[in-house]
Amino acid sequence: MAVTVDFHTGVADPVAFACRLLRKACRQGARLLVTAPPATLAALDTALWTFDAQDFVPHVRWPAPAVVAARTPIWLCGTDADLPQDAPRVRVNIGTEAFVSADGVDRMIEIVGLDADDRAAGRARWRHYEQDWGVKPTHYAAS
Repeated sequence: MAVTVDFHTGVADPVAFACRLLRKACRQGARLLVTAPPATLAALDTALWTFDAQDFVPHVRWPAPAVVAARTPIWLCGTDADLPQDAPRVRVNIGTEAFVSADGVDRMIEIVGLDADDRAAGRARWRHYEQDWGVKPTHYAAS
């Protein structure tokens, strides 16, 4: 199966955007792995508990006990995490680093913020996916 890569750019609040995306995916029965720098992961972890008083998005910080991770649809982990074979194959990246390899990935979702550094890093990731993975990303501009 070919890898698909989606870029969501011009996102004013990447953590809030990720919360909505993860809630929607979770409701559809998807399993996702989210990568970001430690401070962003901590903010996302907190936001997933608090962004909607009526909803809970089940998630776990990786590494976690295998039995917990196996039954949890959303994994939050650093970009340098050592992942098991059964890790979710849909990846969401809120960080500036690209996944080096497409191994274990069916779909990559990139969330790119508004500031100049985020945009520059997003362009570099786009080129990486085109040149190194041989994938033409799909672009979605935030409205």
